[in-house]
This record gives sequence, structure tokens and C-alpha cells, in this order.
Amino acid sequence: MQFICEDLCSYCHMSYVMKALCYGTKLIGGYYADRKPELAKRYAIASSRISGARATLRLIDDVPMIQYALEYGWGQNESDRVMALLGVTANLVDLIYYPVEKICWLAEHRIVDVHNYDYWDKVNTIFWVLSVYLNLMRTLRNFGLNQQKLNKLNEMQKPSIDDTVLRKHRLEVCSLVRLTLDFVHAVSYLPKGYLWGGKLSTLQVGAVGTLSSFLYLYQIFTKRNLNK
Repeated sequence: MQFICEDLCSYCHMSYVMKALCYGTKLIGGYYADRKPELAKRYAIASSRISGARATLRLIDDVPMIQYALEYGWGQNESDRVMALLGVTANLVDLIYYPVEKICWLAEHRIVDVHNYDYWDKVNTIFWVLSVYLNLMRTLRNFGLNQQKLNKLNEMQKPSIDDTVLRKHRLEVCSLVRLTLDFVHAVSYLPKGYLWGGKLSTLQVGAVGTLSSFLYLYQIFTKRNLNK
């Protein structure tokens, strides 16, 4: 099981490479929408094809998600109750979100008949938004707790703070920015009338998705260097 999950994690990293390509092409397509419509159409098709491949890859996300939720338990290893509550709630939302997304995928490809597909698609987007929001709140809480620890060390005039700790803390800033971008992105897919749902242009969606993807890839390489 461990080897399977490690392989699936590598698929998750590959998914973000594909996400960067998907939204990079969407960004280019949005930029050329009024300038060169034919070229923009080609990039839009490429973006759509890559997006479809990413959606197919997400069909195998359940195994690592279930394993993570089981290992996480009730958050007994978290630093405080707020972190544990956010963690458990986020896991529950994800455990619901993943099957709903698969129902939408199966219905979209006409493998199963689903009545009122638009309803399921809306539910899927709502759980996506909730998942990103809860993970953003967890990261924000963790960042705040770590910042308090660093402030106390500075007040105690410690001779030096471990450089690795500082670098990990800076990575939390990247996570905050990335998850904020993901939240903006997810909400934009809500129906019109819900926050800024449907209000972002193709160019803006492409820019947000591309920047988020590159921040994630930057975090992967930085974490690998920290673990060496």
C-alpha cells in the first residue's frame, strides 16, 4: 500500500505540471482572444484536452486521500484544537467531494445516467470551494502559530534561529498565496450571483491557475532541497 501511495503522490505532482500547462495555454488563449481568434481557439482546445486528462488522473486520488484521512484520525497530533477541527472537517469534505467529482465525470462522459447534471456539477463546485477554503484556513492558522513561536524566540534574544525553520516558515507564505489563488479560482466557477462566480475572464483564470501551479512546483523542489 505504501508503494502504491508513493506512486500516486508522484501522479499528483505530475498533475500540477499538467495544471501549469493547462492554465498556461488558457492564459495564452485569453491573451490572444481579441488579437488572433484562430490562434486563441487552438490554445483553448489544447487547454481543454489537458484539463480532461487531469480530470481522468484525479480518478485515482481516493486511495491516498483515504489513507491520509485514516492516518490523520481526529487530529490528535495537531498543535491545538482549532487545527484539529479544521483538519477533520477538511478531510470529511474531501471524502465527500471526491466521489461527487467522479459522479460528474461519469455523467459527463455518459457512462452513467444522472438526472439533473447541473445540480451535481454545482454541488461538486461547492465542495471544491469548501475544500480549498478549509485548507487555506488550516495553513493560515499554522502560519500564525509558527509566527508566534518565532516572535517568542526573538523576544528571548536567542543567538540564532535554525535556518531550516525559517525557510519552512517562508514556504508557508507560499502556501498561503497559492491557496488564496486556488480559492479565487474555485469561487470563479460558482454560478453567477455567488461572490465573484462567473466574473473572471479566460485571461484572468489562466493567470491565476498558472501562478498557483508554479508556486506549487517551486514548493516541491524547495522541500526536496530542505530534506537533503
